[in-house]
Amino acid sequence: MATYQDYYATLGVGKSASQEEIQRAYRKLARKYHPDINKESTAEEKFKQINEAYEVLGDPGKRARYDQFGSGWDGQFANQEHQGGDNVRFHFSNADPGQFSDFFQNLFGGGWSFDEETEFRGNGTRRRRGRDHETGINITLAEAYHGARKNIELEKVEADSSGRPTRTRRTYDVTIPPGVTDGSLIRLAGQGGSGSGGAEAGDLFMRVSILPDIRFTLNGHDLATTVDIAPWEAALGAKVPVPTVDGQINLTVPAGTQSGQTLRVRGKGMPVTSGRYGDLLVNVRIVVPRSLSARERHLFEELAKESSFDPRT
Repeated sequence: MATYQDYYATLGVGKSASQEEIQRAYRKLARKYHPDINKESTAEEKFKQINEAYEVLGDPGKRARYDQFGSGWDGQFANQEHQGGDNVRFHFSNADPGQFSDFFQNLFGGGWSFDEETEFRGNGTRRRRGRDHETGINITLAEAYHGARKNIELEKVEADSSGRPTRTRRTYDVTIPPGVTDGSLIRLAGQGGSGSGGAEAGDLFMRVSILPDIRFTLNGHDLATTVDIAPWEAALGAKVPVPTVDGQINLTVPAGTQSGQTLRVRGKGMPVTSGRYGDLLVNVRIVVPRSLSARERHLFEELAKESSFDPRT
């Protein structure tokens, strides 16, 4: 009998985790253990375990069944058959059963797990839509902001004329729309697995990963950055240059601004829809000179004598 697998532990989430929390955990681990990124010998196996766990927990129906039977499952679901008569269509989910463990296949009916539509007709012919494929694509923050066209090369495994699997490399032209968000999917229709029996090909999905940027952090459609100001700029107010994705602005720092205060610049974040943008959140950090000239020291000493301000009260 196959060994019970704790899919919650595999993704590092609790049993009460929301679907959004499960999705976030999956994306983080999938990026970490993807064989194209992680070259450790155990990465590929770990990646398969993560995908299997998400195949179940990411689907509310499968998750409910898994939660219902849990560690007390007894293999009673093994060897389930999917039967139908003329013109009956069967819909399966999106993965190859060979990628999954015996535990998965026993619990979910022999592991049928294709993102295909199979149609059985009265004359015995079978049409099967090609499988959907998914891969990752890394883009810069500027590419996410402006949009871009990228050529990426992927290895594809398809059956040759004799039915044997062959590996080929293919280049895809991918259009990145302005405002695409981290973790979103770009669909290339008909670029997935080939269909059989005259059925259409599946689709290729590109899951977007926006690379870290040295100037900004990304939070949805908002951007955050930090600007350093001098004590007198904080006290008196000033206009200071602040970078944006597409240039630079002069930010008005109000008199009396405190270190750690956040100033919001409307409409200088990432595109949301046509004509609408997120905001730029500017964290203000007050910095003092590391060394002083004699004149500067004298002025600070005079200020210390004159001012009644006590920052600790």
